[in-house]
Amino acid sequence: MNTKQPIIIELNMQTIARDNIIWTIVLIIFTVLLNSLIHQRFTANFSLFDFLYLILAYIVLIILHEVFHLIGFMIFGCASYKELDYGVNLKLGVAYATTNKPLSNAAMKKALLLPFWTTGVIPTIVGLSLDNFLIVILGAMLMAGAIGDFYMYKELRKFPNNAIVEDDPKEPKLYVYKK
Repeated sequence: MNTKQPIIIELNMQTIARDNIIWTIVLIIFTVLLNSLIHQRFTANFSLFDFLYLILAYIVLIILHEVFHLIGFMIFGCASYKELDYGVNLKLGVAYATTNKPLSNAAMKKALLLPFWTTGVIPTIVGLSLDNFLIVILGAMLMAGAIGDFYMYKELRKFPNNAIVEDDPKEPKLYVYKK
């Protein structure tokens, strides 16, 4: 490990929360309109059961979002199962997945965006192909839910791929060591 002081990337959770709400609304409107245009269906009916299904599926996909970060750490960063941790930070109101293994910047960037594709984009495509508004809305919500990952990815793009990145185990921070 390089002994130089790391560059710290820290997320502003208030900004993330605000942007998450904005992007959730924008993506729901966009994907619902897209589904309506594709299938020429401009009405939808939702029951209480549908609403409960949406909430339950959202919770399951949030958990899967974090699991896909862990999978990304293992696949792209060669982290072992023992080097992984996950949970919920009730103080911040977020679920998290982390590794105590330092990763290359290239590996960390891939691990950050893997859940966006698997829990956001894929369900949206499935919902669009099945003409299912609930799945489309769910996918849009999960795509917007990856906003924090995109903020970190954007910051990591400033560093070379061979820089070393350590994930903070408790806070939404990354420590970057340039080689």
